[in-house]
Amino acid sequence: MIFKDMPVTDSEGLLLAHGITAGTRRFKKGHRLTGDDIDQLQVAGIKSVAAIQFDDGDITEDAAADHLADQLLASGLDKSTAFTGRCNLIAQDDGLFCYDADDLHRLNLVHESVTLAALPPFSRVRKGQMVATVKIIPFAVPSGLLDDCLATLPEGGLFALAPFRPIRVELVETLLGSASDKASTKLRSVTEARIRSLGGTLKQHHRCHHTVDDLARAIPQLADSADLILIAGASATTDRRDVAPAAITKAGGVVDHFGMPVDPGNLLVLGHYQDTPIIVLPGCAKSPKVNGFDWVLERLACGLAVTSEDIMKMGAGGLLKEIGSRPQPRGHMAGSDSMGTADISAIVLAAGKSSRMGGDNKLLADIDGAPMIARTVDQVAASGVSNIVVVTGRDADAIGDALASHQVTLAHNADYARGMASSLRTGINALPDGADGALVCLGDMPLVTSAQMDALIKAFDPVEGRGICVPTWQGKWGNPVLWSLAYFDEIRAITGDKGARDLLHHHGDHVYEVTMDDDTILQDFDTP
Repeated sequence: MIFKDMPVTDSEGLLLAHGITAGTRRFKKGHRLTGDDIDQLQVAGIKSVAAIQFDDGDITEDAAADHLADQLLASGLDKSTAFTGRCNLIAQDDGLFCYDADDLHRLNLVHESVTLAALPPFSRVRKGQMVATVKIIPFAVPSGLLDDCLATLPEGGLFALAPFRPIRVELVETLLGSASDKASTKLRSVTEARIRSLGGTLKQHHRCHHTVDDLARAIPQLADSADLILIAGASATTDRRDVAPAAITKAGGVVDHFGMPVDPGNLLVLGHYQDTPIIVLPGCAKSPKVNGFDWVLERLACGLAVTSEDIMKMGAGGLLKEIGSRPQPRGHMAGSDSMGTADISAIVLAAGKSSRMGGDNKLLADIDGAPMIARTVDQVAASGVSNIVVVTGRDADAIGDALASHQVTLAHNADYARGMASSLRTGINALPDGADGALVCLGDMPLVTSAQMDALIKAFDPVEGRGICVPTWQGKWGNPVLWSLAYFDEIRAITGDKGARDLLHHHGDHVYEVTMDDDTILQDFDTP
């Protein structure tokens, strides 16, 4: 692959290495230049461009990412469409994401051009969550390099998704003297919630005396109807010869491991009776916070064997005490092939002066029996947005009355006469916490449909470089525009009577154009 500055006259058919603006047109990074493009660049006075020319045998970034992702797929995993050299792997079920970190390192050590990032081994994941991402760094890689990367993959593949199974669990609580009903109820409630979150069922909560004989008699009976036995001792296990591990042995079972390098969770005991695993709970299991018990329970709930060596290797990342809960890995945001959903709010700008209407407020003009602003908000409400903020200015009370039957948040911009920038700032500041992005709509564009808005929402995926989604018709940008929260501060900083169009040009490489079927995205209403 050749990467160098090229004279514009010699660049037809080559790919742009960097985005470039020529007059009113923005050419994005990776755009293949045509003859017409060359003419526009020359008219704009641009004499050279940073361009890419492929060698024989080069594989483009998207094709390489897609092919490598194909070889990484396993049962329970799917992939997104490759975009800008990135292809994501998505979990198709709730379960554990399993692989050997050394295998991933071997692939990443082949060459800096090919990278693979993944959640930690044995991460608990949910259906629709991104678990790994392939990223090809340059615009293309030699086919031989891709072959070298594929050669590092172990037989049977690198990744696996172990789904949770509907396990049946029996809980036995040992007692010293009289029982505390409150403590016992909490134990059952917390344990049942854990099991249920894994798709399993807590069948019964039994009690017996905290003695080796009583517990040893209970274990075989429980094993007949359980896939897993949990023992909550009246006192913490301090030795392999303590009551709970001694009872497992007396019942004819085996104590596989005592203790673990995870804190909290150090005093866990793992054993089995015939084919039924047994966990003697550490004291921290009475708390809903994540602890070492969860790490063992999750594997068993997926049908994975847990050995003494497995537990001994849990120390890396095993210090959980100070953080309270294990951080949840990032989910996959909504995209053209994603399984998740981003939280998108809408901002409808309805604060303008309507100066070209000759005195009337155009947003209150009647369109087939309803005010224009109501028509616009009807379409926004029918789309996939979760919240709607309407920014008011002139005739705020009348706008509010026109939207009285709509579920919207009204945000008044007292400085509306200063121009659109203040209204954008008002809208951004009124968004609810947790919004991943904002669809900025103009109140005087009632012909834009909810389907067109949904097309923007579906395309939205900041992880894949689609953090700004713009509708287009015959190459022209229209409205509304969907912005990721990453740009909110920059939008707030805009001043004067202008919108965020300059930011679109400034962040041209992050703009994703969504082609529409008609020109309604260009049609606003200004005059009678």
